[in-house]
Amino acid sequence: MKYRFDECVNRRGSGCYKWDEAQEEGVVPMWVADMDFRVAQPIVEALHHRVDHGVFGYVKVPETYYTSVINWFHRRHGWLIEREWMQYTIGVVPALSAIIKALTNPGDKVVVLTPVYNCFFSSIRNNGCEVSECSLVRFPATSEIGDFTYQIDFVEFEERCKDPKAKLFILCNPHNPGGRVWTKEELAKLNDICARNHVLVVADEIHCELVMPGYEYIPFASVSEECLHNSITCNSPSKSFNIAGLQMSNIICVNPMIRRRINRAVNVNETCDVNPFGYVATMAAYDECEDWLEQLNDYIWENYKILYAFFQNNFPQFQVARLEGTYLVWVDISAIGIGSDDLANRLQTEGKVMVSCGTIYSKTDGEGYIRINIACPKSQLLEALERIRKVMVSLL
Repeated sequence: MKYRFDECVNRRGSGCYKWDEAQEEGVVPMWVADMDFRVAQPIVEALHHRVDHGVFGYVKVPETYYTSVINWFHRRHGWLIEREWMQYTIGVVPALSAIIKALTNPGDKVVVLTPVYNCFFSSIRNNGCEVSECSLVRFPATSEIGDFTYQIDFVEFEERCKDPKAKLFILCNPHNPGGRVWTKEELAKLNDICARNHVLVVADEIHCELVMPGYEYIPFASVSEECLHNSITCNSPSKSFNIAGLQMSNIICVNPMIRRRINRAVNVNETCDVNPFGYVATMAAYDECEDWLEQLNDYIWENYKILYAFFQNNFPQFQVARLEGTYLVWVDISAIGIGSDDLANRLQTEGKVMVSCGTIYSKTDGEGYIRINIACPKSQLLEALERIRKVMVSLL
């Protein structure tokens, strides 16, 4: 392997949210969604070049930035984005918040498929809207690796969208924490229901490049002209290239009237000015780091197989979701007989390993689950799993 994903980088004491948040000493963090790998060297070199300039004033993002993004999505995913559709901002969550502010009124409803990324809930509620949860349905996985997967209850989804107060649907594609990479047929059916009921689709596609062997990410807006015109896409290189701290993302919308409303909301939220490093890193990632990304996905897949074998061999009563995309593994721990909050707390205090509690992704659909971030060196994963094993054994 060309790249050293096995290298352990000491992140403690670096102002790192993932590693420095825990109050207990020696905790192995397997929770928040960033990776413990060094970024690809072309990104480092591009940032060094920018730092060597020595002046870091307000940023005017160059046209070459848009070219890099457009070329990347056209080359990798067959989706040709036009320059005028794009608006940058400091992150996907601020983008979602601005979109909700722009396109809803307080009291409106926003539909989500739960369990789902916890910041969807806060972004919706912070703008005075109500979350409309459509529960995903568990099915046994048919693949060799993975015990279960999720499907969409389209009947229930349509009922949610028929509500006159429903104005937006936030799609997570690929899905966090369920690990699904939605198919073209599923995306088209979601849009058919939304369009019939005058619900606009907001596609959060931040994990779009983190796809496991045998699966294909399809941009929602690329499925059809109908999907393109009934959607807004939010994407970013932050998860795929481990540059979340550099705060760069894009909002892509074909409708000029909606774009103007979103632009106004971005400015109202004061999230329109990016830093001098985000666009530089994005261009380097998209222009020079595709081979790094391919090897990253291979490494994450090997980590997933290690984790899956661990549960199969030690705790087969705990089912593991099939991982199609992201580096976040969803594990059903309901067989242990205690709540997700309690287990996560005990793993942290007794086992010195930090995972995400399932209930933050839905009080109802997340109970009985934990989420484990496997984007780390294998040695760290193995250490965390051994710590989990010791706590689980003491509780069973």
